[in-house]
Amino acid sequence: MTYENLDAKLVNSLLGNGRASLRSLGEDLDVSVTTVSNHLRDLEDEGVIEGYTPRVNYDRLGYDVTAIVQLKVEGSALPEIVDRLREQKQMVTVYEVTGDYDVIAVGKFHDTDEMNEGIKGLLADQDIRETNTSVVLNTVVENAQFDLDVEE
Repeated sequence: MTYENLDAKLVNSLLGNGRASLRSLGEDLDVSVTTVSNHLRDLEDEGVIEGYTPRVNYDRLGYDVTAIVQLKVEGSALPEIVDRLREQKQMVTVYEVTGDYDVIAVGKFHDTDEMNEGIKGLLADQDIRETNTSVVLNTVVENAQFDLDVEE
């Protein structure tokens, strides 16, 4: 098994169970615990694996509204606006994009009143020229990750 192939299999195993022990990963991949540990450390050092975190179902915690906010921003203010969005705890995703808008942000809110309050705060910024907000009606897939291709 090549180094890259082992890394891909290790990543795929962790995608299936991020809490797997080094021993169980080694057994699944038919390599030693030391090999698993060394490869994991390398993947972490290279920034391939950025951390281990639970997947939270925000709906079950009362965040019933997911909003997708598109923003047109004055060019020089883009870094500042993106930083402000990143700092807002309820913005779970922020992208700089091409196309008609400059930024797309995804936020989770308890209700539409809370969403409106957050969006009005954005509109008060003179560097934001325009916004377009869509409320998600049904989440089909969210935070999905995909297995890496592995040579057999």
